[in-house]
Parts: sequence; C-alpha cells; structure tokens
Amino acid sequence: QVQLVESGGGLVQPGGSLRLSCVASGFTFTNYAMSWVRQAPGKGHEWVSATTSGGSRTTYADSVKGRFTISRDNAKNTLYLQMNNLKSEDTAVYYCAAKVQGAWYFMPTTQEPQTYDYWGQGTQVTVSS
Repeated sequence: QVQLVESGGGLVQPGGSLRLSCVASGFTFTNYAMSWVRQAPGKGHEWVSATTSGGSRTTYADSVKGRFTISRDNAKNTLYLQMNNLKSEDTAVYYCAAKVQGAWYFMPTTQEPQTYDYWGQGTQVTVSS
C-alpha cells in the first residue's frame, strides 16, 4: 500500500520556523522525484519546491526562495521541508507528492494532484501572532 505521510505542521508566529517531514512507503522512494505543494484557505494548489530522486538538484517557487529548503534522506525514505522566516501568507495545508524520475534532471513543478503519481494527506501550517 502506497503511503505518503506528512508531519511537522502547527501554529507558529511570523518569523518563526518549522520543519515538515514526509515519510514514504509502499514504493521505491529512490525512483521518484518529490515535490511540496500547498493549498491556502479558499485558494487553489500552489507548487512550492521540488527535488530529484537523488536530492542533488532542487528548485523553489519565487515566493519561498531563500526561506525554504527541501531535502531528502533516501535511507529513511523521507522528504523534508525546512521553513524559515515564515509569513502569514505561508499559511496552508502542505502536501508532499511523488512523480517517477524519468530524465535525470527532472523536477516536477506542477501544482495539480492529478499530475503526480502519489500524493499525501497534508499537514496544516498556520502562521499567526
């Protein structure tokens, strides 16, 4: 059974930090590029960040560049998102998503769930004073 289980969300003040985790099971994690996608209240999905299957390449949306860092530990089948200097506009449900690697340089940068092979249940991040 394929699972992507996110954790680490919560309530944080503006300027604070959180680290999200996504544990994968039921598929070969090292064959998949991974993304983080978020959905703010009342809005559509927004792609946040992505990395290749080996973790050597990363990319970020302009809205989070310089504040968020994506990484993965393939020995632990886990994807991470370190979020620093959080802003109120970062409030959203954060999802991790997997897409088969394909070309070595491929990083998925779409926001629609149907464009991914696997999709997690999400973790809520609320940034508020």
